[in-house]
Amino acid sequence: MRDDDPLPPDPLLPASVARALDEYRALRDEHGPTWGENRLTYIVQAWATVFLDMRRHDYRGACFRQLAGRHPGASPRELEDRLGEVDVERAVRDALAGDVPDNLPALRLAPGRAHALECVTRVVAGDGPPPRTALLLDSSRDEPVTVLVDGTPHEVEPGGARVVEVEREVSVDGRRVDLAPLVRRAPAARLRLRAGFPCRWSVTGANGQGWYPDGVPHKMDAHRRPYFHGDDLVLTVPAEPVTVTVTRGMEYAEARAELTPAAGAETPVELTPERLYDAAARGWYGGDLHVHLNWMGEEPAAPALAAAAQHGEDLHVLNLVAGNVAGARVYDLEALTHWLGADLPWSDARHVARFGVEYREDLVGHLSAFGPRGLPGRFHAGFAGAADWPPNAVACGELHGLGAVLGYGHPFHTPFSDADPPDVVLDRGRNCAAREIVADAALGLVDTLDVLNHSSIAATAAVYRRLIGAGNRLAVTAGTDAVLSFLRRGTASGPPGWARVYARVEGPLSVESYAEAVRRGRTFATSGPWLELSVNGLGPGSTLDVTPGERVEITVASAGPEVQELEIRTADGVLAQGPPGRLSATLVVGEPTYVVAVATGGPHPRSHHRSGAHAHTSPVHLDVAGAHVARPEDVRWCLAWLDRLEVILKESGRFDGERQFEDHLALYDRAREVYRSRLL
Repeated sequence: MRDDDPLPPDPLLPASVARALDEYRALRDEHGPTWGENRLTYIVQAWATVFLDMRRHDYRGACFRQLAGRHPGASPRELEDRLGEVDVERAVRDALAGDVPDNLPALRLAPGRAHALECVTRVVAGDGPPPRTALLLDSSRDEPVTVLVDGTPHEVEPGGARVVEVEREVSVDGRRVDLAPLVRRAPAARLRLRAGFPCRWSVTGANGQGWYPDGVPHKMDAHRRPYFHGDDLVLTVPAEPVTVTVTRGMEYAEARAELTPAAGAETPVELTPERLYDAAARGWYGGDLHVHLNWMGEEPAAPALAAAAQHGEDLHVLNLVAGNVAGARVYDLEALTHWLGADLPWSDARHVARFGVEYREDLVGHLSAFGPRGLPGRFHAGFAGAADWPPNAVACGELHGLGAVLGYGHPFHTPFSDADPPDVVLDRGRNCAAREIVADAALGLVDTLDVLNHSSIAATAAVYRRLIGAGNRLAVTAGTDAVLSFLRRGTASGPPGWARVYARVEGPLSVESYAEAVRRGRTFATSGPWLELSVNGLGPGSTLDVTPGERVEITVASAGPEVQELEIRTADGVLAQGPPGRLSATLVVGEPTYVVAVATGGPHPRSHHRSGAHAHTSPVHLDVAGAHVARPEDVRWCLAWLDRLEVILKESGRFDGERQFEDHLALYDRAREVYRSRLL
């Protein structure tokens, strides 16, 4: 090729995708991490969580305390309705409660024209430019104060807070603020990292600061650990003590090295993580069915970042979903259109990636579609003042017609127990909860439920067991809702595949073979542990037809250091409990039932969810004389759910005419007929 020959097109960045990324960067540059989206409560929170550790900082509590101060005597329900009034910058300040994050130094503006800068000093290696940073202006004064930041005045109200960007200088009360504590320079060194295959790396200094190769997004996971993916990577670090760790998704342990690289030299670091288990060798392949490439965030993400993450996590199946945020724009629609129905270019025999769809409706729930062969006619409903119509069931029918596997994602956010009735479980308002699933499951319109997700795993598992106890055939799945364009937002900025659905595949891995395994319920979902279930030698997705009084033998096995307890559950509740490793039980079958296995553990470095480790299998169904499980208590619970859902739609739904509302009611009536038939 001659120097003046045009470069071949980048297979990971076709022109339509490149143009979309340019648009996203322009939105980010103009509006910041929210990309100009309508300021729904969860979008405002997405901005706030860039600065907060949601495991430690009570942002929601800070919002409610602020509103309660403005509206004394208001009920929690009334305060919930006023969340759009929150002064978000003040809420961030109050949630931090004096903490100073590394990306948000604070200028405390005290009475008497006093001020003080509090910060985590950032290290700059060599002669590189100092990092641009946000700055919290935190006033405890009784009068307004104006702060000049890089020549722009910012007024802070009495007792108020502002978050601003700072690059060069700050002055207040006619005096320049000394910004020298923000950075410290150190001699530069280089590291070359090798594991022999793509991995997830973390390189940190003594102050916890992360170091990254050039051009790599500065991402942090739910533990606030910096990370990046690849192999044989070179990066600049300070010639000071650093810690290097490497892992490769949940099937691997972590290897670690501590060293002090020499200034001006390149230091090789060779680390290989130990494998804890090899799922693919047993015919099981792990997937994350809900990942966004772009969906707001600090840095728009190109497909190459998804490729590096999938291989670096050894994630067998990756479903990148195109979806909207709060308006009409569907992010990554261009990529979905370009690669529609085709494996993404970095797929191989052990790794398959596709673009799919997240169908979003905040009142009745969000759906993830894996493997659609065509573009749907709609991607969302109920946003920007639009009607909450049609019911999700219409989208389910269309996406199923396109060959997709369908499931509800991040289903339930409020913790509750197996015993709680639907009027406790079903929050009011528009909160993305999977409210329509009880109807859609009865009518066979969905295939799965993401029991492993970033919301309440325990609550979702409780609803899942009610659904299958009521006679619905649903597979357990997992979707992290990881967003590659976010750098610092808890589980959303964590690596794809921190939760996975493992499916037992027949033959070579492909979208078709994996989808078929999921549809048949040959799955378990996990945040890390390996979990096996055997009932008379058969695994999840199987059905045994037994006679009343017949005995079945159940065995559960686990692997992984985070497991603390195993459970065997049937439709009647917990059959057996025990420590990790292996658990066995005998069940004398009377009525039709199911058997599932559950593994749990407390917070652990391998577990990214705030509640700790969790794994849950799909059921082995035990039919009796051909009759399926339909536990009356669970069926009535589902009927009560539909009654409560009607009330929520009346309170919070938006409809263009009574007929649209009646379409929802007609759907629920069809589901009621199914459930009532199971009581006969």
